Amino acid sequence: MNDRPSYSRVFLMFLRNSLVRDLSFRSNFWIECVSSLSWVIMNLGFYMLIFSYTDSIGNNTGWGKWEFFVFLSTTLLVNSLVQMFFMPNIQEFSELIRTGKLDFALLKPIDTQFLISFAKVNWPSTANFLFGILLMSISLYQLTHRPSEPIALTVGMVAMFALFLVCGVAILYSLMIVLAASSIWLGRNTSLYDFWFYITSFSRYPMEIYNAGTLGLTLKMIFTFVIPILIVVNVPARILAQPMGVDSTDKWLLTAFMLVATALSLLFSRWVFKMSLKSYRSASS
Repeated sequence: MNDRPSYSRVFLMFLRNSLVRDLSFRSNFWIECVSSLSWVIMNLGFYMLIFSYTDSIGNNTGWGKWEFFVFLSTTLLVNSLVQMFFMPNIQEFSELIRTGKLDFALLKPIDTQFLISFAKVNWPSTANFLFGILLMSISLYQLTHRPSEPIALTVGMVAMFALFLVCGVAILYSLMIVLAASSIWLGRNTSLYDFWFYITSFSRYPMEIYNAGTLGLTLKMIFTFVIPILIVVNVPARILAQPMGVDSTDKWLLTAFMLVATALSLLFSRWVFKMSLKSYRSASS
């Protein structure tokens, strides 16, 4: 007899329970949706204002208005998935350690990392996800119907975009797990969200903006090869937007590197998490 539960059934149960919990307070649910959408729309308005003064982000980079909006919508999709599935759980992980409630997670007949990663789902984040799909659709329509060199969108490109979108989410999740695991050694890490916001802000712009000067190139190297957050949005966005001016060899090298970086990030975060659990000392005993 197999004592371990089915992971897919447990995940579906988490989805259902979180939806029931969120819809128990419907006013709060809709306020959260409107609040997050308001921030996204204001951010979009800011970039529309910038493109009323210029045709592209940098000279000869190929990131024109609609290419950049593909980039922006990819950022929305990645971030909304991270906030939907992982952010509420990782934020609570520090409290589980401080209060000793992590003991109960360790005693469950299921993988602890899976349990603390998916126990809660933030359904209001689906509003940003749907808005990202809408913005992506409008941007791709503009790129495929422009009079000069329209993009020929294929099923293969969409499939690759979906694959590398998941890779981007996996890299950010790995980084979150490593940061969260530090709470076991530190006892409490309340600066997790702030540090997360600061470090992921580097991934919100095309890589070409880091090509200027020693400082820019240093940041580009660190956040591509040491902490690979620059490729999280850049690679999937390049597959769909195909910005003119971006070297095709560079694009495919980055694509191959992202697969390697995703695998290494997941393996490293898993190793760090298991090592941190060995140092865990219950606060309730």
